[in-house]
Amino acid sequence: MRIRAVVAALALALALPAAACSAGGGVGGLFRQYEYEEDVYLSLTGTATVYVNSSVAALNALRGTSFDASPNAPVDLAGVRTYFSTPVTHVNGQVNTTRRTNRRFVHVKIDVDDIRRLSGAPTFAWSTYSFKRDGDLYVYRQVIGPAAGKAVANVGWNGREVVAFRLHLPSRIRYDNTGRPTGRGNILVWEQSLADRLRGTPIILDASMDPQSILYRTLWLFGWTFFAVTMTFILVIWWVVRRAPSIQPGRGAATLGQQ
Repeated sequence: MRIRAVVAALALALALPAAACSAGGGVGGLFRQYEYEEDVYLSLTGTATVYVNSSVAALNALRGTSFDASPNAPVDLAGVRTYFSTPVTHVNGQVNTTRRTNRRFVHVKIDVDDIRRLSGAPTFAWSTYSFKRDGDLYVYRQVIGPAAGKAVANVGWNGREVVAFRLHLPSRIRYDNTGRPTGRGNILVWEQSLADRLRGTPIILDASMDPQSILYRTLWLFGWTFFAVTMTFILVIWWVVRRAPSIQPGRGAATLGQQ
């Protein structure tokens, strides 16, 4: 009976993801088939690091590149590096590759000097970026427009593929239009089906945040905590020393003589 219960639980666990993906139209399932992802790690100075994770096929279809998307073809790593290297973007480290669902994926880390100039790079020209101080808040806005819409051969897409844009913010978030809870680490996520992205359905990323970074506040709080603990320790030592009975000179010797 116990073995039968374990088998039933495993079967249920395997069935749930498929059912969820089917019910969610591809975007709302438990396990999402991310075909293209942009993760922006933003600083309050406007510098940023962008991670792009994309299948070669999606890169061709969405951005208009012409890399060989055959599952057994070696990825043109030098070509991918050149594509993402512009006067406003700098590839950091190696371009890595993986394989999933019989497709080749590339993973690129890119340093950006000024997020407001990122649309000047052909790689990210489908977006316009705004980042500015507005009163007591910093406001970020990104509008993602049409994709290249380049036709690609049959690469095994089944209609459940998802495109994701994530924003990792350095300070407390005051507003966003994701319509979902903020993820761990101050992460905002916008998702769209690959089909809608290929059709050019626009996405608007809106967020506002405090003008002081979480790290700065944490260090400030840690500093004050350390100062308070140190002062408390000093006061305790001072109190103990002051309360300790004092031994008058010669008293100890007199006591020994009397014995």
